[in-house]
Amino acid sequence: MRLITFVLSFCFAAGMAVASPEVWSRDWPNTDFANTSVENWVEILSGGPPKDGIPALDDPTFIPASEENRLTPREPVITLEIEGAVPRAYPIRYLTWHEIVNDEVGGIPVAVTFCPLCNSGITFDRRTDAGVLSFGVSGKLRHSDMIMYDRQTESWWQQAIGEAIVGALTGTELQSLPSWMESWDAFVSRNPGGLVMAQPDFARNYGANPYVRYDSSARPFLYSGELPPHDIPALARVVRVGDRAWPLTRLADAGRVTEAGVTLRWAEGQASALDAGRLGEGKEVGNVRVTDAAGNDIAHDVMFAFAFHAFWPEGEWMLGD
Repeated sequence: MRLITFVLSFCFAAGMAVASPEVWSRDWPNTDFANTSVENWVEILSGGPPKDGIPALDDPTFIPASEENRLTPREPVITLEIEGAVPRAYPIRYLTWHEIVNDEVGGIPVAVTFCPLCNSGITFDRRTDAGVLSFGVSGKLRHSDMIMYDRQTESWWQQAIGEAIVGALTGTELQSLPSWMESWDAFVSRNPGGLVMAQPDFARNYGANPYVRYDSSARPFLYSGELPPHDIPALARVVRVGDRAWPLTRLADAGRVTEAGVTLRWAEGQASALDAGRLGEGKEVGNVRVTDAAGNDIAHDVMFAFAFHAFWPEGEWMLGD
């Protein structure tokens, strides 16, 4: 843990020193840095790996859930259930090392994304007015959140909000699709005929957690912004729906909360991907589902409190007081 902290502190200092489009343009000659919504370039830091140093996955292969023998019951997966398509599970054991999966499900081109430093797992529709985009990992962070880039225009996109913040497509927003993080056991119990993404053909220690005890830290890595209000720990999980955030502790205590037009449900069974050395052995964080008044799944994110506050500083905290 001390070594990781030292390395990330070094990267933080290095990122501060080169937070400049003049420097970045050497590696990003096709990015229009004059077009941006970022007011302070110092917010953008190097996360350590270079562009595509964390390789996004394209056109992944899948196997029947019944044939999967690597995943342990409490390991988290991102579940995507699109009408007319066989439900799919994207294991966090792979997304931890790749962060983006460009796929097509039920005729919809999607990007399944996971930012470990924010615990943010969001699925986006890759269709825009500029065409269908495919995404890679830039190696840059803003407020500790992954900055993606599209391969068509090399615009930079903030993963947590699904919006282009630098480049020709600045201001363009991606549509978030209903997906959720749950345990492998929960997925396969509900979808015995479902599909699961097969292990990618990369030399990675899949199933290991490179961020051991990260979600027990007092402060996030590579983050210098304000901490959350209401004495909420920076790395406490919250369930974000739009610009509202429900503390996961409140939801776990209640089991079910209905307010602001949505119903949030919590059930035990999912391990934290950012705690123990092996993903399936982490502390309990539970499975969350969010539905609207008609019972339909809606897009949401289970992210760290500091990230919600950074990107929704005027957002509403649903504390239940």
